Amino acid sequence: MLAGILVLTVVAGVLRYTDVAQVALFFVALAALAGLAWAISFSTEALGERIGPAATGVLQATLGNIPEISVVLFALSAGEVVVAKTSLLGALFSNALLILGLAVIVGAWRSPDGVMRFNARLPNDTATLLLLAIFIIVLLGLSDQVGEGAAEHAEEISAFGAVLLLSVYAVWVWSYLRKGHEEHSEVEPARGALSLRTSIGLILAAGLAATLVSEWLVHAIDPAVEALGISRAFTGLVIVAIAGNAVENAVAITSAARGNNDLALSVVNNAVSQTALVVFPLLVLLSFFFATPLTFVLEPVYITALALTAIAVWQMTGDGEAVAFEGCALIALFAILGALTWYA
Repeated sequence: MLAGILVLTVVAGVLRYTDVAQVALFFVALAALAGLAWAISFSTEALGERIGPAATGVLQATLGNIPEISVVLFALSAGEVVVAKTSLLGALFSNALLILGLAVIVGAWRSPDGVMRFNARLPNDTATLLLLAIFIIVLLGLSDQVGEGAAEHAEEISAFGAVLLLSVYAVWVWSYLRKGHEEHSEVEPARGALSLRTSIGLILAAGLAATLVSEWLVHAIDPAVEALGISRAFTGLVIVAIAGNAVENAVAITSAARGNNDLALSVVNNAVSQTALVVFPLLVLLSFFFATPLTFVLEPVYITALALTAIAVWQMTGDGEAVAFEGCALIALFAILGALTWYA
């Protein structure tokens, strides 16, 4: 598997610097980015065997955001603001709707009575955080509707909100990890598991490669969009978001298939809340170094979708149980969003 990822990365690099077959580069770079995200996931999961599901979920989400952050920064530097913003929103929607839905279906299918069960405290905690983050983003997104003064200062308001969101996350993650450490008992790593040094080395190497591949992917967006006739919104919200979040895709679904429901829910919920409270705000602040700053001001359809997503996640995971039709409903919501952006 690692050899295949290396081959894809090398091929993407050759296509990028020979400046030929740009549409092919788009798809090869997507595949390489997904593969590198899997490599980060694989090594982080091996590292996480020593630290329990709570810390593993946070670690998976943090390292899994490397490709996503890289894509957005390169998109902003290239002036692809639509791709930058929709790929961030896509990370939220793909994890909260598509990946959570798939994990619920797999977890329910594996259960003898068709009900996926998990510790309600963990998803409740992150769902509460998600609701708070999204409601703040919704308010900031509507700031241009308050009046001309607020509309003229959307960048300053977004920066202020970004600092607040980062502060809330810092307070939460400290108590979350401390509680998770108290509940976790040391488990001996499985035979054949990666060593600590190998895990860290693979994470660093894959993260560096993901940064390079992200630039190659953004470089190929223009010719790919023109040749394939797809919108930039669909490219960011669906294609780039799913590839960039392959970490959560792989870990959540495989964990549910193994019956490790707490880890599956931890990875997904941490990915969503961290995107909302860390990645989005951090990129808003970093974007001030680019010609076109990123703000929380969003189109009404995305604001509505964010609010509905928060409510859906709360409703379907808050009681510690989920069944297959609930997972199907989440996937259907994501499919509707994809259809809207396809025709955008």
